[in-house]
Amino acid sequence: MAGIKAVLFDMDGVLIEAKDWHYEALNKALSLFGYEINRFEHLTGYDGLPTRNKLKRLSLEKGLPEELHYFINEMKQQYTISMIHNLCRPRFNHEYALSRLKADGYRLAVGSNSVRLSIEMMLYHAKLTQYFEFMLSNEDVRNSKPDPEMYLKSMEKMGLLPEECLIVEDNENGIKAAVASGGHLMIVKTVDDVTYNNIKRRILEVESGVQ
Repeated sequence: MAGIKAVLFDMDGVLIEAKDWHYEALNKALSLFGYEINRFEHLTGYDGLPTRNKLKRLSLEKGLPEELHYFINEMKQQYTISMIHNLCRPRFNHEYALSRLKADGYRLAVGSNSVRLSIEMMLYHAKLTQYFEFMLSNEDVRNSKPDPEMYLKSMEKMGLLPEECLIVEDNENGIKAAVASGGHLMIVKTVDDVTYNNIKRRILEVESGVQ
């Protein structure tokens, strides 16, 4: 069995506690036109999807006019940027985990269904940018998660096989993408689970044959 050479991270809910930011920003934009996604709908169907996919789903399920998609998406991104400035802060456990993993020789990258600007801003404010070789956004792939394209493209950029990569994910769409890519999976429930010890433990499990 090949050893783990790279760790690929989702961002929202893994490196940045931003899932509620996206939820609140989109609802704020939708409320301008009398629409909303309730918490149950968010957790069971919308969590982890790109905004454009959420809007397509809203059109199908709630009759949101398609001609409003562009404006709502733009407003949502503006609200998200404001929340990043106000709420995004460094977390010691993440800075420590990434610095130790990099020092151990692991290659690190981010693959997120967010737009590139949001990813860059969040990682900058969290002081994590320096640790990653690259980041892929929903603008860098044809098919976003749950399609595995983002992780397959990351592996290709690194010149690595799926079995040489550990993918850290937290939501259903991301987990499906990770599994479909053939990479090894580490599921976390919150950003607090993303620690050096937890990641290292999972790498050792994988290398000893534990799936």
